[in-house]
Amino acid sequence: MTDLYPSRKSEHPAITERKDPVVYSSMTEQGPLRADQLTYFEDHGYLFLEKFFNESDVSMMREELSRVLNNSKVSTDKRVIREPDSDDVRSVFAVHEHDDYFKSLSKDRRLVDMRNQLLGSDVYIHQSRINLKPGFNGKEFYWHSDFETWHVEDGMPRMRAVSCSITLTENTPFNGPLMLIPGSHRYFVSCVGKTPEANYEMSLRKQELGVPDHDSLTKLAAQGGIAAPTGPAGSVLLFDCNIMHGSNSNISPAPRSNVFFVYNSVKNTLVSPFSGQKPRPSYIAAREKVTENGNG
Repeated sequence: MTDLYPSRKSEHPAITERKDPVVYSSMTEQGPLRADQLTYFEDHGYLFLEKFFNESDVSMMREELSRVLNNSKVSTDKRVIREPDSDDVRSVFAVHEHDDYFKSLSKDRRLVDMRNQLLGSDVYIHQSRINLKPGFNGKEFYWHSDFETWHVEDGMPRMRAVSCSITLTENTPFNGPLMLIPGSHRYFVSCVGKTPEANYEMSLRKQELGVPDHDSLTKLAAQGGIAAPTGPAGSVLLFDCNIMHGSNSNISPAPRSNVFFVYNSVKNTLVSPFSGQKPRPSYIAAREKVTENGNG
């Protein structure tokens, strides 16, 4: 398959225009998202839906988050990713497969229908994870495009995937909320550096390859600025797979935790990684459990 978005193959970074649509359905097509919301997503690369879930849902989310976190603290499961300089839990992957509550949440018809509308097809879950940032010690996630990694290391061919981040705790300007560069999803930043085998074993703890150069980031931010959607627990952030995003460390007392469900189109299933290396494990990138109607 032709590599439409080569990265980590040149000694010099480059910015090229996106070759894929952003919204795959017609703006006039009936669906859960209004035409103005679809237009906003197409232009900015994200959409924030404050207080999407009610208080009862949020209460259940908090209970499940606490349970997952407590179980993960002593777990030796490879799905549990720890901080690079400590044993603190950084992320827990494949929560939709190993936790009944988050499995049910990932199949919430309202979420799946929005993804179907944005991607113009049935979807499956490419990846799910909980990202944790405890108060005072939560570490940063450096600027990156998810698609760059999913393309190079997982073999995702095209930009036809969308992430759904649900705030499990309140996201404030002070506890390391997700930051995005609006409009950056329209450009692909080719990164430098050869990908080593099993790069994920370190990159999930601290990403150093597949990160954009400073000049490219500066150009994108000069065009689109930086947004940091914040809101109470139970809010939803939809964002394009290629938008440049990251988050600061959390030195506030308040923890920040979000669960992410990545929905990929069933018409965009993974091929061999474009790095030429072995695929990453299935708990990071689904290959076999790919079915329609959001059940992957």
